[in-house]
Amino acid sequence: MTRIDDVARLAGVSTATVSRALRGLPTVSAATRRRVLAAAEQLQYAVSPSASRLAGGRTGTVAVVVPRITRWFFGTVVEAVEEFLQDSGYDLLLYNLGGREQTRQRVLRTASLHKRVDAIILVATPLRAADVHALTKLDLPGVTISSGSEVPGWPCVRIDDVAAARTATRHLLDLGHTRIAHISGDPDDELAFTTHLDRRRGYQEALRAAGLQPDPSLDVESRFTIDGGTRATTELLARGEPPTAIFAACDEMAMGAITALRDAGLRVPEDVSVMGIDDHDLAGVLGLSTIAQPAAEQGLLAARILLDPLGVRAAEPYPGLVPAPRGADTDDGTPPPVILPTRLVVRESTAPPRAH
Repeated sequence: MTRIDDVARLAGVSTATVSRALRGLPTVSAATRRRVLAAAEQLQYAVSPSASRLAGGRTGTVAVVVPRITRWFFGTVVEAVEEFLQDSGYDLLLYNLGGREQTRQRVLRTASLHKRVDAIILVATPLRAADVHALTKLDLPGVTISSGSEVPGWPCVRIDDVAAARTATRHLLDLGHTRIAHISGDPDDELAFTTHLDRRRGYQEALRAAGLQPDPSLDVESRFTIDGGTRATTELLARGEPPTAIFAACDEMAMGAITALRDAGLRVPEDVSVMGIDDHDLAGVLGLSTIAQPAAEQGLLAARILLDPLGVRAAEPYPGLVPAPRGADTDDGTPPPVILPTRLVVRESTAPPRAH
């Protein structure tokens, strides 16, 4: 059976250099790495990942925590993170909280992550003070994705939800709509946390900039689901005169709104225009106008940022993706958020209001 010292003798290097080269660490020159890989291939030496990692004091695993893996955004982000980690020689350990408080406390507040992972990625996971305290005590590198889940000292990758909502509402205003409803997130929904507040703020800012006062009767809270959008739209229609346009806080809500409008005998967009945020995989199929957010790119960039303190250098995930300029770190050493751009995607679900 071939041993690591056999590879070291053939390559003319130390066993430590062989170990570093086979683990892809940046402290080995390209020429030496090629020599070691050639020797390992010639001797048919297969490194044991677990042994290699343990020898370096690492697990070779990154924890990714999500509120609900079944939702489009979370699934898209996790898939992108896993792809990037695998290409960099790391494994992904997924924690799906699933809305279960017991699971949340076990993952975030106990020692379940201790010595099991080298780093943590929190994907749009709302945190309480006890969660932040427990994560800080772990003293592991970490990155958060989306606002509302910040941990002191951890970078954050996200979009500007306020600006995205402003753009969505402004699109409807530019079409001539003035009676624009908003389906916002339910504050009791663990998926909403600050996102729904930021998107409502953008909606209201756009209205005020156009000289319109936000109408509370046109603002309905619901869950970030298709069913949530259906229920909210049904409630809107029951309040009296329907709006000429609906801006939903996410595409799945917008899909539910379209269903409710059609069930009520209203046409989209002839009677009511519908707008979302996300650019969900089904948005194009349904002809849904939306604000496209780079979900996969957020995951890839978070993984790229995370691997830096672990000494792993990898290619830039999306060379053409330019984040917003970053400012100075905060007083507690937290880097400013890396904000990725969004874009308006106009499809068939929005049009000028029907002339009366």
